[in-house]
Amino acid sequence: MASIGYMRVSTADQETGRQLDNIVLDKVFEEKISSAALNRPILAECLNYLREGDIFYVHSIDRLARNLIELQSIVSSLVDKGVEVRFYTENLTFSKGSSPMQELMLQVLGAFAQFERKLIRERQLEGINNAKRQGRYMGRPKKISDEDKKLIIEMHKDGCTPSFIAEKFNVCTSSVYKTIKRGNYNG
Repeated sequence: MASIGYMRVSTADQETGRQLDNIVLDKVFEEKISSAALNRPILAECLNYLREGDIFYVHSIDRLARNLIELQSIVSSLVDKGVEVRFYTENLTFSKGSSPMQELMLQVLGAFAQFERKLIRERQLEGINNAKRQGRYMGRPKKISDEDKKLIIEMHKDGCTPSFIAEKFNVCTSSVYKTIKRGNYNG
C-alpha cells in the first residue's frame, strides 16, 4: 500500500507548494497544465501507476477533472481497481462501499466546480470583448515577426534544420515547422 499524490496547477509560473503539504506521500505526480487540456500526460501516468490498496490523494476536486462526467469516471475506475481516493480540501474519501451520501457530495461538488469554471470562462470572454471594444486588446504578441519568417524559410531552403533555426530565433521547433509548412510570411 502506497500513498500517491497528484498535484496540478494551470500555468508554468504557478507553484503546487500549498497542495497536499501536510500529507506524507510515497510518490508525487506534479503537473503544470490547464485542466481544460485534453491530454494531461502526468495524470495519465499517475492513474496508470496506481495499484490496488494504494491511497490516492488530490488537493481538491477541481485539480483532478475538467467536468463532472470525467470526475465520476476517474473516481469510479480507481475505486473499482481497489484504490482509495481522498480529496484533501473537501475532506471526502471514496473506496469500495462508499455511502450514497459520499457519492452525492462528489456529484454536487463536481457540478459546482464545473459551473465555476464556466463562470470564469464567461467573465474572461466578457473582459476580452470589453478590451477589444476599447481598443486595448490586441491578442497574443507574435513570437516570430514577418521579417523573421522570411529568414526562417530561406534558412530552411538553404539546408538548416528546424532545431538549428529554432535555437537561433529562440522559439520552439513547432513554431519553425509551422512557418515552414505555411511557406509564407504574410508580408
